[in-house]
Amino acid sequence: MATAADSTQNDNTLRAICYNRGSLQLLDQRKLPLETTYLNIRDASDGWSAIREMVVRGAPAIAIAAALSLAVEVFNLEAFKGTPDDAASYLGNKLDYLVSSRPTAVNLSDAATKLKQVVTKAVASAAASDSNSVFQAYIEAAEIMLKDDVASNKAIGSYGASFIKNHQQNSQKLCVLTHCNTGSLATAGYGTALGVIRALHADGVLERAFCTETRPFNQGSRLTAFELVHDKIPATLIADSAAAALMKEGRVSVVIVGADRVTANGDTANKIGTYSLALCAKHHNIPFYVAAPLTSIDLALSSGKEITIEERSPKELLHTRGGLGEQVAASGISGVITKTGTDAFDIHSFVERAASQNA
Repeated sequence: MATAADSTQNDNTLRAICYNRGSLQLLDQRKLPLETTYLNIRDASDGWSAIREMVVRGAPAIAIAAALSLAVEVFNLEAFKGTPDDAASYLGNKLDYLVSSRPTAVNLSDAATKLKQVVTKAVASAAASDSNSVFQAYIEAAEIMLKDDVASNKAIGSYGASFIKNHQQNSQKLCVLTHCNTGSLATAGYGTALGVIRALHADGVLERAFCTETRPFNQGSRLTAFELVHDKIPATLIADSAAAALMKEGRVSVVIVGADRVTANGDTANKIGTYSLALCAKHHNIPFYVAAPLTSIDLALSSGKEITIEERSPKELLHTRGGLGEQVAASGISGVITKTGTDAFDIHSFVERAASQNA
């Protein structure tokens, strides 16, 4: 991947994904908060590497970045001599390749499935006289996903803020704890769980946000803290192990996190550490919420036991900076990092209601 010049947004909006037709740049989140560097993504191979190496992360952002990396590739193809069917096969194989970069987040596979459906319809269309028409249909569909993700996040933020205010006794002084990073850096913009925090702050009812370090890759201290400071939201960074004590002292009103995948019974796969936060919240009678788009829900899986759990490199635990820095653990010790889950609830009726409202 080629490194682009440092990039800033004229509207002061924090964005991890900068896209114009034929061009894609991803903010290298491994270097935050000390460096703001964008990488040029020229094709699906660059997109795969950026996702796998956590240049871009967060389930919604991963899906959008993958879709757009392929859109950039096909837009810039100098010559494709195949038929519309050949174009469809080309796109399908590339999408399968992109899905292999991060298996846990369902948004990526969901996006690939929807884009394949668009491609199939384009081939069947009477307008599909050549491969370019199929590529054009794909590009337009990927761009719509980018736009829809931002709109979805803002809707989550607005609804989540209203719901929390209506279910809290003291809704004018809320202290919200969150884990990992679920903001503009993890999505196409605004965020899911962090989007709710943004909305509460905009409503003037947020007293303080608490973000955990989120070991071992420190998405909380590096990324969530970065976003909270950027937006001038009152916030405090805490050690992962400090959450239970903070809850015991009565300083947490609500816990809200994001999700990589939600199964039919409500089991939720998210960053490691989420499960322990859910248990602590339950013990202290603190509401625990998961904020995620419908694309994170996978009704094909009955429970979290069926989720393909991503196991990261032990170096992320044994070395500083999520595996990029110096060794800090004793030589010879093994390390295991996986995603984890939260509680369960029946989600079928919720999805049915949401689908009918969107119809």
